[in-house]
Amino acid sequence: MNYAPIALFVYNRPKHTRQTVKSLLDNAEAAQSSLYIFSDAFRDAKSRHAVAEVRSYIHSIAGFKSVTIIERETNYGLARSIIEGVTQLCDEYGRVIVLEDDLVTSPHFLAFMNDALTRYEHEDRVMQIAGYMFPVDLNIREDALFLPFISSWGWATWQRAWQHFDAEAKGYKKLSKDRDLIRKFDLGGHYNYFKMLSAQQQGKADSWAIRWYLSIFLRNGLALYPRKTLVKNVGFDGSGVNCAVSIIEESLLDMNFKVQSMPDELEISLAQDAVLNNMPVPSLNMVSVVNRLLSVFRRILGLR
Repeated sequence: MNYAPIALFVYNRPKHTRQTVKSLLDNAEAAQSSLYIFSDAFRDAKSRHAVAEVRSYIHSIAGFKSVTIIERETNYGLARSIIEGVTQLCDEYGRVIVLEDDLVTSPHFLAFMNDALTRYEHEDRVMQIAGYMFPVDLNIREDALFLPFISSWGWATWQRAWQHFDAEAKGYKKLSKDRDLIRKFDLGGHYNYFKMLSAQQQGKADSWAIRWYLSIFLRNGLALYPRKTLVKNVGFDGSGVNCAVSIIEESLLDMNFKVQSMPDELEISLAQDAVLNNMPVPSLNMVSVVNRLLSVFRRILGLR
């Protein structure tokens, strides 16, 4: 099999980065996979030490087919870092698996990513493979399903799909003029993605993910999801620059679950309503709240 390269984006969380790498190494396919680590530069003085610690650790990583480290000399921020990193690897390899530094993966994550990338390689409507699934019980025949929206927690794509990435969100104008299209974009009112997109356009947010969703949405694209999650986000402790305060991350990893069957029909799954109607509503995570408050107090007091 032609194993896709893995793009890992890291910043200032050494503990989380170690967890992410350790879980990846538990995948049998890791030894045949090239790992590219994109390390962003520190944004301010208080993150300098943590970035240095992360960089020291990533230079010790072994167990992959190869490890290539790209250390940014200036702070790109997550959105620019991911956009440029994914573009680079898609241009070079034609496909890529993407992870951030707070994601713990199942031992069967890489198998699913690579199998699905191979199976749907020439299916233009399939634009993303998602590793995460919400904590929802699904009664479906296959081990995977197609949905019309993306996930940013452990995913993969092809150059043929990523070339349609709308970095400037030019499709916003078309979307903003059509209320029915906005409602569809918001998944029938389940999530206010249009509000997120509007914030992006107003310069109040910098999200690669909402622009990627827009790119797929306007092309009637699909994302393939596993029936059970193969990814757990461990970054909801207030340590992340971009992490939300939510309990939606509480999907448990079933270490024995493997995706052994995938849909033949390139259609939105009939289980979409079950997913949308049973998704947990984001709510406050007190650990995250406390850690963020402590971080504020440390800055006020001049502590690290």
